[in-house]
Amino acid sequence: MTSELVFVGLGLSGTDGMTVKALKALKECDIIYAEFYTSTLIGTSVADLEEAIGKPVKVLHRAQVEECDDIIRDALSNRVAFVTAGDTMSATTHVDLRIQAVEAGIPVRFFHGITIFSGCPTSLGLQNYKFGRTVTLPFIEMGYHPKSPYDHIKENKDRGLHTMILLDIRADELRYMTAKQAIEWLLLGEEKWGEGLVTDDTLLCVASKVGSPEERIFAGYPRDLLEMDLGEPLHTVVLPGNLHFMEAYALVKFAGAPESIIEDE
Repeated sequence: MTSELVFVGLGLSGTDGMTVKALKALKECDIIYAEFYTSTLIGTSVADLEEAIGKPVKVLHRAQVEECDDIIRDALSNRVAFVTAGDTMSATTHVDLRIQAVEAGIPVRFFHGITIFSGCPTSLGLQNYKFGRTVTLPFIEMGYHPKSPYDHIKENKDRGLHTMILLDIRADELRYMTAKQAIEWLLLGEEKWGEGLVTDDTLLCVASKVGSPEERIFAGYPRDLLEMDLGEPLHTVVLPGNLHFMEAYALVKFAGAPESIIEDE
């Protein structure tokens, strides 16, 4: 048997979002593991994925990936695949798994997939190189409302950089933070910390189901967005920094942003 660990990024939606090379590699694997707690493959079930590959797929929970050695143990004597939505090395957990494989002498290959980090800016017409640190908003539970995401977004904004804001996912509970919950998170943070990050005339962008046929994008002010139908999750929110005039035009033409943002540039 061949010893190998193959990392595959499935892209953002559908079983046809992966590359042809990735699909060919998966068909050659003996065992296929998957995780969908980091992100989920929009509009696709595990059964759909199994039908496309022609082999069973074992979905793992976070603890099984981070605390168990099943993947590494199986890869010592089999060609094993580890598949995720988006790109395959976007999460620290996956990098750690790759390190473990290398340390165990297991050959590693990986096949990149389209990721939200490129897909979202592209859809909105924003320039990738003008983004600062990416921030994740956690669900507010039992009074847990950390200030660090607010601080990181504020730091980006002070530097004139855009911030991509990823929203909490609880895949085992089928809970996906919505854009409206994220906007309310930011407004509550502004009430608590009052450092001027989000005001009534702060422009925000929302992208729904990026990379899928149901993709929708929006740009507007917080209170206006809260009154709109922003589509179904998965959602991504962007708080823009200083806009290039072409970015401002793009948000007006593509995402329905107020035309006044062009005059402000």
